[in-house]
Amino acid sequence: MQIETRSADHSQMTIITGRRRIGKTTLIKKAFRRIPFIYFFVGKKSESLLCRELSEIIREELHEDIGEFTSFSRLFGAVMSISKRMNFTLVFDEFQNLKYANEALFSEIQDVWDSNKDEGRINLVICGSIYSKMRKIFDDKDEPLYGRATARFKIRPFSISTLKEILADFNPDFTNEDLLCLYMITGGVAKYVEQLMISGAYTKDEMIKSVLSLGSYFIDEAKEMLTDEFGKEYGNYFSILSALAAGNTSRSEIKSYTGIEPGGFLDNLEKDYDIVQKRRPYLSGQNSRNVRYSISDNFLNFWFRFIYKYRSAIEIQNMQYVQDKVFADYDTYSGFILEKYVRQMYVESGEYNIVTYYWGKDETDEIDLVAVNETERKLVIGEVKRNPDKINLNILKEKAVGILGHHKKWDVKFRGISLRDIM
Repeated sequence: MQIETRSADHSQMTIITGRRRIGKTTLIKKAFRRIPFIYFFVGKKSESLLCRELSEIIREELHEDIGEFTSFSRLFGAVMSISKRMNFTLVFDEFQNLKYANEALFSEIQDVWDSNKDEGRINLVICGSIYSKMRKIFDDKDEPLYGRATARFKIRPFSISTLKEILADFNPDFTNEDLLCLYMITGGVAKYVEQLMISGAYTKDEMIKSVLSLGSYFIDEAKEMLTDEFGKEYGNYFSILSALAAGNTSRSEIKSYTGIEPGGFLDNLEKDYDIVQKRRPYLSGQNSRNVRYSISDNFLNFWFRFIYKYRSAIEIQNMQYVQDKVFADYDTYSGFILEKYVRQMYVESGEYNIVTYYWGKDETDEIDLVAVNETERKLVIGEVKRNPDKINLNILKEKAVGILGHHKKWDVKFRGISLRDIM
């Protein structure tokens, strides 16, 4: 990796973020292995205990006895001194947890870094899964570590082609329905895919039953993940996410569903937590009030629509009741997910610089897919349905009149896309 190579001459600070379970740690351990490698998980522990644990790892991996420390910043200073004569990788996983040991540590680390980085040859990799806290540490201009990173990466879910490969390895005869369900539940998150595969859930029905079974890994997953993000206000955030998962996409609908004024919460969910996506129809301006909101993470959307909603049944271990609710709603809900899947297909094709959707000012004339190649002046307008018999391209063309007026002399294709077309 180029970053590792560059660290042989100049200290590097790489920031890696991504939602929990996405596979950050596994990726880091495979990516950085050509030079000595130190991996340190930052637990919510005392400063002295963190120092003791890191010192032991350094002794084992670098064969350097650096003594005893009770100050993490002084220990980090000793590490930076070692880097002046030795090139190595140091990974801090869940870096944001350092604040629990000492609120001043980020400022102290900044001082040590600034004083030693020019002479050092360390490949420092900082990783975290609490998006809001990592964003504050490195993106807030008032924070000491702002502007220090030399590279940044956000780890994303598996692509559709990767999901196909994984599912084919376990079930060579998988159907389009099986693939859509895997995408619907996991969204391509590595750990979730792994859990389904090792549990032998390779088909649609098996996946749903596995997720909604007694003792399932998935039942408490979102609650554990999001309470860390939201803190004491998680109840209000959970209510708003439940409203979104139920199909309430405007601020007025969310307020009606929850009784909560959602404005500030939605802004935080979009900007600070990276969980909600603000959507505007194609061709609308950035200041347009024609806005809808949606949960960007497939698993969280599934969790709030079915697991959180039916938590009373889950509490009394009536998992069959919840499974029945999912199967009864499956065609409707998976139809919505199919639209998202198709848009992702077009994104991953690499042929278009805009892939989005469209609806009129009064929320009529909804179009599921608008894919644009501005360089080649090509446009694809699509209708997505599970059942191909329900696709009517003549109606689609009528809906698209407003778009076509802005794309005269373009190469425009109208396409109907159904479940059978997703392979």
